[in-house]
Amino acid sequence: MIISTKELFKHAYGKYALGAYNINNAEQIMGLFKGSMDSQAPFIIQTLMSARDYINKTMIERMIKAADEIFPEAVFAVHLDHGDEKTCYECIDSGFYTSVMVDASYLPFEENVAITKRVVKKAHEKGVAVEAELGQLGGGVEGENAVEESKAKLTDPKQAAEFIERTGVDSLACAIGTSHGAFKFSGEQGLHFEVIEEIARLCPGFPLVIHGASSVPQEEIKRINDAGGKIKGAKGCDVNEYLPAAKRGVAKINIYTDGILVWTRVHREFFRDKPEVFDFRPMGKEFMTEYAKFVADRNTLLGSAGQLEDLKKTL
Repeated sequence: MIISTKELFKHAYGKYALGAYNINNAEQIMGLFKGSMDSQAPFIIQTLMSARDYINKTMIERMIKAADEIFPEAVFAVHLDHGDEKTCYECIDSGFYTSVMVDASYLPFEENVAITKRVVKKAHEKGVAVEAELGQLGGGVEGENAVEESKAKLTDPKQAAEFIERTGVDSLACAIGTSHGAFKFSGEQGLHFEVIEEIARLCPGFPLVIHGASSVPQEEIKRINDAGGKIKGAKGCDVNEYLPAAKRGVAKINIYTDGILVWTRVHREFFRDKPEVFDFRPMGKEFMTEYAKFVADRNTLLGSAGQLEDLKKTL
């Protein structure tokens, strides 16, 4: 069942966070749905503009529709991640997406406000929710607008409150110390909970979003490298910070890079261990199983596991 992120956030706020998973192909979609059903969790399925170009926007929408039929008990939202204004309008007009993210965070504040207001007006006319971003995350793997680490900056809570008030946006992605991609942190840096807490104090009940929240598991990195990979210095978020962030008002946490690492690990090990095999289907099935396990584990850490039946009672 496809529903709005607004309905999901209403149930999740202050209790748990929705896992928002970016997908690019059928294997990821199947693994995501199976893992969410195994853990009995609602979720958000996301596409980037690059994903829509990779496999064709019509194909990706129809695969998600097919998954909705295959897994009729699933409850989820369909979200455009890091969209520009043009793509947001395209997704709003499609009648398929239940929420869009317009990312103008790389522009000056007033331009970000103006663009977001236009998208909100168009989206709300069609019953579509809007996420925007304030502050800048470093990196560029998950987003469409790469930002140098030296130019990344945390969200200003007072500016966030003004932005929310002026734009009418439904959720806000905040820069609180994460970054896109597999090389997020050096040293022992973690999430800036004080930023989340201050925004929540100024905007009580308003759902916040964390981007760039993949954990970059070191065991995955080791296994990839043992199978011929050369990934050095990768480090991600502490998964033990997910639920504390959710309790403070973060209702959506984006996870993408970790899923790519699972894909890479499965494929590298498969070809290393079975060099005589050229049929990609056994490998694809193995990935779907492994990705489902990963999703179920992350849903548990997010607190969304086991929430499905209770959510359905509120719909």
